Amino acid sequence: MMSLLPLSQCVLLLFFFLYMLMILATATELRPGFYAETCPEAESTVREVMKKVMKRDPRNAASVMRFQFHDCFVDGCDASLLLDDTPTMLGEKLSLSNINSLRSYEVIDEAKEELEKLCPGVVSCADIIIMASRDAVVLTGGPNWEVKLGRLDSLTASQEDSDKIMPSPRSTASALIDLFSEFDLSVKDLVALSGSHSIGNGRCFSIVNRLYNQSGTGMPDPALETQYREKLDKLCPKGGDEEVIGDLDATPHVFDNQYFKDLVSGRGFLYSDQTLFTNQRTREFVQNFSSDQEGFFKAFVEGMVKMGDLQSGRPGEIRQNCRVVNRRPMEILIESLDEMNEQKSET
Repeated sequence: MMSLLPLSQCVLLLFFFLYMLMILATATELRPGFYAETCPEAESTVREVMKKVMKRDPRNAASVMRFQFHDCFVDGCDASLLLDDTPTMLGEKLSLSNINSLRSYEVIDEAKEELEKLCPGVVSCADIIIMASRDAVVLTGGPNWEVKLGRLDSLTASQEDSDKIMPSPRSTASALIDLFSEFDLSVKDLVALSGSHSIGNGRCFSIVNRLYNQSGTGMPDPALETQYREKLDKLCPKGGDEEVIGDLDATPHVFDNQYFKDLVSGRGFLYSDQTLFTNQRTREFVQNFSSDQEGFFKAFVEGMVKMGDLQSGRPGEIRQNCRVVNRRPMEILIESLDEMNEQKSET
């Protein structure tokens, strides 16, 4: 007759089994109303948080909306963006495109805290980003849409991946077209999603080259309209404070098609924006959206949904804290065994 395993070994096997179940967890198919039964107030809770934080600081809308772009392009929409660095992992917050640029991480923390009170361990941080990004658009006058939910949060993040993937504010339209095509996003998707710059601000750091040394010429970008260039010269003087911010379009707190009108008139703040009008493959879409706001809204929603579908297929979890992965069962096991050994040694 087989002898029974010691209690400590039974505990070890149990925790190992639970650990493997966790590791093998994968996201279910994304769908609208994913939390209808498990957390029916999830979407309304996130929207209320967005309303509150936008009253506190209107810039939070644009900042939060950017999270979806910066998260989904790097290994899928899995909230890897939100993970803080650890001694063994360099995350994405300090990557070239995010450091001193992305802000308002505390907004997602606030939404997560409310949801954990309401339905603990149910709503992923990745889904909060998707919901909050949509709400940022709606609450600034843009279109509303049903978001597909059901994502899991990543178990890791990669500064290297973010550095390799995310574009620079000096990117050309051709480079952006190539990048978006890697994610099965069309030229139309690129232009429409660039319309996210209908709200928000950019730093002088991002435009000093195009003001004073475009393409190494020692001259400003010729695509800049003269009076607008003079305005930017005053905002961002040569040798001045590069952390000063300027409006990305003429209506920075309203989600509309003014962004495209500005590009047509040579008043795009970022070079990567203005290049969408100077490039032949993207110009037609810029012109169309500049005169058809509803057409822009429709294309923007289509692009956001397609971008939200990007998934890595890697194992994941529902984080309790968006900034750190949950404690691994094996960590708990080791602590438990250590305690058992201590108790044995005392007796």
